[in-house]
Amino acid sequence: MKLLLIAAYLARFAAAYLLRYLNLRHLARHGSSVPEGFAGAIDAEAMAKSARYTVEQSKVGLIQSVYDSALLLAFLFTPLLPRYDAWISSLSGSPVIRGLLFVLILTLVQSILEIPFSLYTTFRIEKRYGFNTTTPRLWFTDLLKSTLISGLLLAILASSALLLVRHSPELWWLWVWAFFALFSITMMYLSPYLIEPLFSKFEPLGDPLLEEEIRRLLEKGGLQVKGVLKMDASRRSLHSNAYFTGIGRVKRIVLYDTLIKQMEHSELLAILAHEAGHWKKGHIWKRLVLMEGAALALFFAVYHLVSWGGLPGLFGVDQASFAAQIIMVSFLFSIALFPLTPLGSWLSRRNEWEADRFAAELSGTPEALASALVKLSRENLANLHPHPVYASFYYSHPPVVARVARLLR
Repeated sequence: MKLLLIAAYLARFAAAYLLRYLNLRHLARHGSSVPEGFAGAIDAEAMAKSARYTVEQSKVGLIQSVYDSALLLAFLFTPLLPRYDAWISSLSGSPVIRGLLFVLILTLVQSILEIPFSLYTTFRIEKRYGFNTTTPRLWFTDLLKSTLISGLLLAILASSALLLVRHSPELWWLWVWAFFALFSITMMYLSPYLIEPLFSKFEPLGDPLLEEEIRRLLEKGGLQVKGVLKMDASRRSLHSNAYFTGIGRVKRIVLYDTLIKQMEHSELLAILAHEAGHWKKGHIWKRLVLMEGAALALFFAVYHLVSWGGLPGLFGVDQASFAAQIIMVSFLFSIALFPLTPLGSWLSRRNEWEADRFAAELSGTPEALASALVKLSRENLANLHPHPVYASFYYSHPPVVARVARLLR
C-alpha cells in the first residue's frame, strides 16, 4: 500500500509538472508578442523581461516543489515519522501538550527548511528585476514576527482542537469545525488592528481630492467603509496592489503606496470599484460559507479516517498518535483534492468577472479599469500569455488580456 500511495503522489506531482511545462512552452512561443489592447503601454523589451521573470520564478518553484516533495515522502515513508512520533510520545506531559509539541516542532522545522528559497527569491530574483527594496535586517525581522505570530495562532488552534478531541471523542469533528470557523471570522475582525500594523504602516492617503473622489464613488455604490488607507509597501517591494481588509463595520480599503504612484486618479477609482464589487456582490461572505462548508465535510472525513483504525497501516506503521494520523490524512487529501483545484479557480474567476462588470458600471468608464490592468501587468511583469489549461487550473483571476478585451469591447 505504501508503494501505491507514493505512486499516487508522484502522479499528482507529474500532473503539476506537466501543467508548468505547458505554461512555459506556451510562453516561449507567444511571450514576445504584444497583445491587442496593450500596444503603446508595453513594448517588446518589456514582454521579454516579463517572460524571463516568469521563467525564473517557475524554475525556482519547480526546484522547491521537488525539494518539498522529497522531504515529505522521506518523512512519511521512512522510519522518520514513527521515530519522531515515538520521541514525542515519550515526553512527559498530557496528550494535549505532546500533540501540540508534535505540531509546533514540525511546523518550525518546515519553516526553517523553506528559508533558502525565500532568501533566493527575495534577494536574487526580485532584486534582479527591480522589485526588492527590503533589507536583510527587515527580512529577518519579518520572518521572526511571522514565525512568532503564526506559532501563537497555531498553538491556539491545535491545543483547542486536541482538547475537543479528548473531551468529545464522537463529535469532536463538529466542535473543532465550529471553533475554527468562529476563530477565522474573529481574526477577520481583529487582523486589521492587531496583526497587519505589526508589519506595515497605514496612514491616510494625504490627497484630499482623491479621498473625496473615493468617498463619492463608494456612496454611489452604496458601500460603507471605516477608512481608505495607504500602506508603505515600498519598504519591501515595488509590486503594487490594493485590497479590502476586515469585515462588517471594520472594513477598510488599503492602497499600496506603489500603486498610488503608478496610477491616475481615474485608474485608482476603477481599481477600488472592482474591490468594492466583491463586497457589493457578497463574494467575501459567499466564499466564507463555501469554505466553511467544505471544511465541515473535510473534518467529518478526517473523523472517519482516524476512527477507522487502519490509517497507520497504509503508511507501513503499526500505530500512530492522533497528531501523526492528521499528517497522514493531510497527505491523502493533497492527492484526492488536487483534481478539484480547477473548480476553486473557476469560482474565483467568476467572482472576478462580476467585480469587473460592477466596476465598469459604477465608474462609468470601463476604459479606466482596462488601463489600470494594463499598467498593473506592466509594472508587476505579469505573464500575459499563460497556457489556457494552466490558467484554467490555477488562475484565481481571469488572464488579464481577456479581462482587458472584455472591458474594451
